[in-house]
Amino acid sequence: VQLHACGGGLVQAGGSLRLSCAASGRTFSGYVMGWFRQAPGREREFVATISWRGGSTYYLDSVKGRFTISRDNAKNTVYLQMNSLKPEDTAVYYCAAGPDVRELRRGLGYWGQGTEVTVSS
Repeated sequence: VQLHACGGGLVQAGGSLRLSCAASGRTFSGYVMGWFRQAPGREREFVATISWRGGSTYYLDSVKGRFTISRDNAKNTVYLQMNSLKPEDTAVYYCAAGPDVRELRRGLGYWGQGTEVTVSS
């Protein structure tokens, strides 16, 4: 099972990036997918999750209104559209898939390798 995240990069404050995470090796039917991030010197934190059918989404308070999570189940892919980026969004972003949000928040489930996002001021 592999989760491959991409789309990170260097962007100026106020800019946008779109992260993608493609899953392979098994079907994630029924699974929650999400994004987490870890900034230098800080613990990994939850960013957003989305339910299997996309009907339920949850966001970290500081990204609400700026980030949008979505998924394409036919492609086994989850996305994170990030707008109005701020320097404090700088981190390595990880995608994850699991049976429920609680397991993902505990670090369980399947995890990708991370993609680095740097926002300059």
